[in-house]
Amino acid sequence: MAAMTSNTTPIKFGTDGWRALIAREFTFLNVRACAEGVCRLLKEQGMADRGLVVGYDTRFGSPEFAADVAQAAAGNGVKVYLCNQVTPTPVVSFNVLDHKAGGAVVITASHNPGLWNGFKYKPDYAGSASPEIIERLEQHIADVLREGADNAISLDAARQQGLLEEIEPAAAYLQNLGSIIDLDAIRNAGLRIAVDSMHGAGASYISGLLNGGSTVVTDLRANRDPLFPGMDQPEPITHNLLPTAEAMRQGNFDVAIATDGDADRLGVLDEHGNFITTLQTFSLLCLHQLEVKGQRGPLVKSQTQSGMVDKLGELYGVPVHTTQVGFKYLGPVMMEVDALAAGEESGGYAFRGNIPERDGILSGLLFLELMVQTGKRPSELVEWLYEKTGPFHYDRWDVPLDPKRPATLKGMLDQAPPAMLAGLPVLRRDTLDGVYHALEGGYWGLVRFSGTEPLVRLYAEADSPERVQSVLGDMRDMLGL
Repeated sequence: MAAMTSNTTPIKFGTDGWRALIAREFTFLNVRACAEGVCRLLKEQGMADRGLVVGYDTRFGSPEFAADVAQAAAGNGVKVYLCNQVTPTPVVSFNVLDHKAGGAVVITASHNPGLWNGFKYKPDYAGSASPEIIERLEQHIADVLREGADNAISLDAARQQGLLEEIEPAAAYLQNLGSIIDLDAIRNAGLRIAVDSMHGAGASYISGLLNGGSTVVTDLRANRDPLFPGMDQPEPITHNLLPTAEAMRQGNFDVAIATDGDADRLGVLDEHGNFITTLQTFSLLCLHQLEVKGQRGPLVKSQTQSGMVDKLGELYGVPVHTTQVGFKYLGPVMMEVDALAAGEESGGYAFRGNIPERDGILSGLLFLELMVQTGKRPSELVEWLYEKTGPFHYDRWDVPLDPKRPATLKGMLDQAPPAMLAGLPVLRRDTLDGVYHALEGGYWGLVRFSGTEPLVRLYAEADSPERVQSVLGDMRDMLGL
């Protein structure tokens, strides 16, 4: 049995998984330590006999890191369902349910730059691990590193012992999508759709589902390229989608759908190449469920999601639950209240009938279904949304900080709230996640300190782009930045 070397930096999971620079901290030894910790967690929960699904994305070394996870799990007597190809995170998560497994590991750094990789853990309910589960997992990993435990066996030995099954992960997931989405209606709608997979794991999923009718789907950046050229990182936001936006402006497409590195986030460009904000997109998808599909159920949103969701909740008589940022908070509430939809500002949305987890592929298909069933272009959908809720505009500033400043700034935030921000009365302030200022009209401003970087994040939603900038500026001035 090989011994592990100790890790000088504790392995800590963020909003969804542990991420680190490849070769510096994201090493085979540390990945195996994480896998050993998962096995101990499964045994503690009495779920080790249900097995572990293992998947991976398009990054450097991801297949090899996934193989190491499989070797570690098999060495601990845990059966492994190893994906036989690059697989989006929501597809891996769905396979937890399909195989009735105890959990899943996905080797992915999601939307981080190409030099990073990561380790996501999904419990038996196929969503992001709750804070309580993560706390136990981190402790098990720390114990493994301290003890130097390493029980890995070869893949050949795992096969011989019946502890390794290589699976084709897509079929069951795609079948479930067909039960949620009217694929035939989209397939035969005559749309011209661009799908930008950003060289990530979601390549060819949407085109594979929609080919064969009058709709034409064009895949962009669908080849595997771990360098993610032409973008800062594979995150479907405005400055990373410039080539796709240019194609839209040439009049070649009716809409563009973009998914991030592991396809759990969605970005949408309208027919003119303009980015539809993540707050507008989630609000539209909620409107689709409530108005077009006629469904009812609670909505769940992070504190940084749109006030339009609250407006829709009032309009359609459904409750809206607000959580801290991250699906490790949204997912458990979604399950508890049997929510119709859940969404966060980063472009991650989940829907009833699938998994309590972000799914960029399903979200993109729902947006296309909304276009088909309303007969509206994306820009017209935003106008329709505003007819329901009134105008809402959004922006976020990330302001670098001296690492010594947050404590001082937090003290300033503890003082009495301002009476006004950008001319709007401050109705209340709460500290669920950062410092949130509820403004007149359903608008808001939020100050949050990054847990991983020396940044303060300023968020605002208001009735005009100019007012948004003023709210952000007032909060920055309030902090003396």
